[in-house]
Amino acid sequence: MSYTSDTIKNVTIAGHGGTGKTTLFEHLLFAGGMIPRAETVESGKTVGDSTPEEIERKISVHAALAHVERSGKKINIFDTPGSSDFVGDVILTFRASEFAVLTVDSRSAVQIETIKLWRNLEGRKKPRGFFITKLDDERADYAKTLEDIKEKFKVEPVPFTLPMGSGAEYKGVIDVLNSKAYFVQGDGSVPEKEGPIPAEYEQATLDAREKLIEAAAEGDDTLMEHYIDKGSLDAEEMHTGLIEALANHAYIPAFAGVALKNSGLIPFIDFMAGIGPDPRTAKDIVRTAAGEETEIPLDPDKPLSGLVIKTAYDQFSGKLSWVKILTGKLSSESEITNVSESKKERVGKLYICQGKKLEEVKELFAGDVGLIAKSATLRTNDTITAGDASATFLPLRLPEPVHVIAVNAAAKKDDDKLGEFLLRAAEEDRTFRYVFNAETKETVISGMGELQINIILDKIKANQKIEVETHVPRIAYRETITKKAGAEYTHKKQTGGHGQYGKVVLDIAPLARGEGFKFENKIFGGAVPRNYIPGVEKGVVEGMARGTIAQYPVVDVEVAIVDGKYHPVDSSELSFKLAARNAFREAMRQAGPTLLEPVMTLTVFVEDKYLGDVMSDLSSKRGKIQGEDSMGGGIEEIKAQVPQSELLRYSIDLRSITSGTGSFSVEFDHYAPISGKIADEVIKAAAAFHVEESEE
Repeated sequence: MSYTSDTIKNVTIAGHGGTGKTTLFEHLLFAGGMIPRAETVESGKTVGDSTPEEIERKISVHAALAHVERSGKKINIFDTPGSSDFVGDVILTFRASEFAVLTVDSRSAVQIETIKLWRNLEGRKKPRGFFITKLDDERADYAKTLEDIKEKFKVEPVPFTLPMGSGAEYKGVIDVLNSKAYFVQGDGSVPEKEGPIPAEYEQATLDAREKLIEAAAEGDDTLMEHYIDKGSLDAEEMHTGLIEALANHAYIPAFAGVALKNSGLIPFIDFMAGIGPDPRTAKDIVRTAAGEETEIPLDPDKPLSGLVIKTAYDQFSGKLSWVKILTGKLSSESEITNVSESKKERVGKLYICQGKKLEEVKELFAGDVGLIAKSATLRTNDTITAGDASATFLPLRLPEPVHVIAVNAAAKKDDDKLGEFLLRAAEEDRTFRYVFNAETKETVISGMGELQINIILDKIKANQKIEVETHVPRIAYRETITKKAGAEYTHKKQTGGHGQYGKVVLDIAPLARGEGFKFENKIFGGAVPRNYIPGVEKGVVEGMARGTIAQYPVVDVEVAIVDGKYHPVDSSELSFKLAARNAFREAMRQAGPTLLEPVMTLTVFVEDKYLGDVMSDLSSKRGKIQGEDSMGGGIEEIKAQVPQSELLRYSIDLRSITSGTGSFSVEFDHYAPISGKIADEVIKAAAAFHVEESEE
């Protein structure tokens, strides 16, 4: 069955790890009649966690997509990982959905990953709400959790469902919008049952309904006038207002439930079918060939366009490209243009999915998300169209990797094969990077954390039988000078026929940090003809490729040729290049050479109880604290500048210090001088590396 844009809804379930996202996802599918029974995460049989790595570890690693049907609507539901290591898959679902519901454990209230996800959604101005989970636990407290949400996010959540009891006394939920109660049946293994609202909850329901009416009045000015005049809204006005106000992110809905007992699910599905944002209210941004960015609405009446949000490889179906259709309609067996690659290709089969189970469809309308199988050209972030358009959708806004290691195959013959599968992993998860560093002669991989990288490497070992060795990567140090100096060098070589001759006199001086390299010709009177000057500059650049301390590249140096000598027959550009290279190295030895190390800007997010330990650890890593800011609710943000060499295992260190709750981001800031014991160790390690390099 095909669903048109007006019958599609998209929602992402996201939140801190362990708050019940996959369980909620599974039981929504059961409540919606899409699966015969709901499985537990521990069973390894859930729709959301279907890959070997997810089943083995009992956590979500990849985004999963499935749908339920309600009141003629197709509700696409994304299940997402909770660990920050896999945030890339959360971000792609935010891009593909018009509404996000953040799960919050009613025992522990708002946690750090939820705060970070909220900030991401805030940046997108994405409509969102909360689903309060695990209300049957003795430590559950719905009211306290709502208060914590209010404190941390400075919003007033509007309850659409209220719990009836908590802990052992939990009975079910009240659907405030539709004035119904839904009761847990027996042990909760069967769907919840509708019934009248118990008398003891009537006043709480009336109070909550008043908040819904107030939220609906925010939908537009006319409704607000009616509300002010009449003090209320009728059912139709309330429904219309809630839809419009949510689409404009004017209120934050909150839901209660216990997914394991199939409680609170039907009211949420009804909310998504009736109130959840319509894809046609959404917008996306395209960039023209000239670089101009324009916001466009999701429009089923325009020609086809879409964005590839994810690439996956299935052992049976091969390459699968997840596509969000943003305008028009995509049909199977049609021709499309991959704008990003400037290539045309014919679409084969189209699918929608229920987890790993694929269902073939003939067409996908704007607002829907589907899969193209075995595309020859499509990659994540590619734009597709039906014609020859040149504009592309903006790529996914992904964070930079923070955990870096160097890898190689234990058997040299497997190096190429290892590279092939690391490239595939980088295509499947765009927060994972794979590069060969020509400077350090290493294959370097990076990602959001140790867990993400270990899962990728374990998968390659298991599936491809490649033994992988890992080690801490080498740092790309630099060398520079601290004072002015000069040197001369004469390159003279006599062979049969023409010889080689060139004399160069150079002056060098330090530049400000980050200025790189400047070259100036100060020759007067033709001591060196102008046509040899480019050779001199090339020689200097070659000399800068390997410094005199530890053979690291030289930066921030100003070089001038001030004199020289040439031979009318034996001189050549090569002669002057060789003379300049040696003159530069000699001058550098006299110019107070020093080592530079890369310094990173580090941003750390931690609970305030770990603040002292984290700051003490940063000090031990030669870090300089730049600032500290409270994010509210007991979460602190620390900014510091720390040498890169001290951060190579920081994801592991921070996890240990904060019991796995802390997270961070890192980016290059500048190079800074090092000396003493630290410099001696760098020089010693570099010497060993160059000996090893020469023996290969």
